[in-house]
Amino acid sequence: MSDYQQYLEERDKIDYFIQKGYVISNVKEHLNGATVDFVHPNRKVTETLLIGNANARKYFSSLLIQQKQRT
Repeated sequence: MSDYQQYLEERDKIDYFIQKGYVISNVKEHLNGATVDFVHPNRKVTETLLIGNANARKYFSSLLIQQKQRT
């Protein structure tokens, strides 16, 4: 799979959770990329994604900054 295809898949997964009302609650960086925890504020449900693509990590970082600015 190309890097761009991997980016698109990871971005779509991130967008899916954001559109469902989840917010980023925790990020752990490691050698394989980053593990991002999403929590739904109403249902207290936590979902975890492994983000390996560098551009997808930049993407969720920008969403995290926007999220922090709204609070």
